[in-house]
Amino acid sequence: MTSDTMDHQNSETESTSMFMSIVQEIFYSPMNLALVAIIAFLVYKIIKDRIEVPSAGSQRTPEPELPKLRRDFTVAELREYDGNQPDGRVLVAVNGNVFDVTKGKRFYGPGGPYASFAGRDASRNLATFSVTANDKDEYDDLSDLTAMEMDSVLEWEMQFKEKYTLVGKLLRKGEQPTNYEDEEEDTDKDCKPNDISSDSAAVAKSATVSSNSPTVDNDSMRKRNTTLPIEEVD
Repeated sequence: MTSDTMDHQNSETESTSMFMSIVQEIFYSPMNLALVAIIAFLVYKIIKDRIEVPSAGSQRTPEPELPKLRRDFTVAELREYDGNQPDGRVLVAVNGNVFDVTKGKRFYGPGGPYASFAGRDASRNLATFSVTANDKDEYDDLSDLTAMEMDSVLEWEMQFKEKYTLVGKLLRKGEQPTNYEDEEEDTDKDCKPNDISSDSAAVAKSATVSSNSPTVDNDSMRKRNTTLPIEEVD
């Protein structure tokens, strides 16, 4: 037997001996065994996530779009829209205005980080950075807030107006709700499909209606323009 062959056999023996010692070290040490199991599990998860193709049934189905809601609410009525009712609608009041935040349900709906705002007046929470539910049974006039806190409420109100749909007002005690159906009927009568919806067209229409009278003064024209129907907030 040559020296090269003997060196090769010795090298293989040393490699086998080293491998066996590593295996023994792993299996005889509970901590090492646990680490190997964790590493194997992580490798399995990585490989599975890369090759797994999501099936059609596993994809999240979009929630059906709810009909538009336009009305005012008392504090008690607002509580019914916390996302736990069958339709899942979520309403939140900010500075006297009620907004439909259903599309942000993952934040304001059941189980969300701001679920305590759902179905309630969140003005005080937003002003004081609190997530404790406002369980007051009466309208909160926020009169005890500081100027800085009220500025925060106004900023949040503007953000809600930009992102969510305005539903109506939060009613004070004894305040009567607005009949928005009458406003919509009046708007439909004044705005026909072929009408041009611009301020100049409205002024021209007012001038045409007034042409049958002997004189048209500027004060009466201004009064006519201020009584034009207000566009409904989407």
